[in-house]
Amino acid sequence: MKTIYKGDSRYEKIYEQMQLLGIQDVTSPTQVKNGTIVWRLPMKGRGNTHIEYGSFASGYVRNQGNQCHSNWQINKRVDDEPRYFELPNGDYRKYVGKVCKMIPIEIDRLEYMIKYVIKNEFIKRANMIHTDFVPKWQYEMAIENTVFHEKRADEYMNKFANVAPDGTKEVTLIIDGHKYKVI
Repeated sequence: MKTIYKGDSRYEKIYEQMQLLGIQDVTSPTQVKNGTIVWRLPMKGRGNTHIEYGSFASGYVRNQGNQCHSNWQINKRVDDEPRYFELPNGDYRKYVGKVCKMIPIEIDRLEYMIKYVIKNEFIKRANMIHTDFVPKWQYEMAIENTVFHEKRADEYMNKFANVAPDGTKEVTLIIDGHKYKVI
């Protein structure tokens, strides 16, 4: 299976990226015969199983669905040819659906798959903390709010440092080396 990554510079580049990211090629011999390549990512999805993506000879690139109930295509969606339907009153309606854009060349599918995986699995999960996703802007805003409130608390404490708990001001006098508080 790893032999396909040797000899062509584009394949070697993909293989190098896979090694850096910890992605494994887990293609079975049957899948090789069918023209399928399957990658296992180092992270786990739902169900505590590793996430897998596959490239198929048909032109599809799919999530293998081992952490959910079914596969889904990650190919780009494009507008289909318009279809026209005749209504009972004789009018026609135009319908434009979406179809997956097939990627017929294997190396193009692998390059598309590595870009998709980096963007949608690695970068998306980069901000996960204790399995809760925290977007970068939300994290930065929380830090700014914390700093702002700490600053305001310090200002408040400094402003009212010499005020007694009942609201009256305290005055401290030093007479002959003895300290006296006058309320």
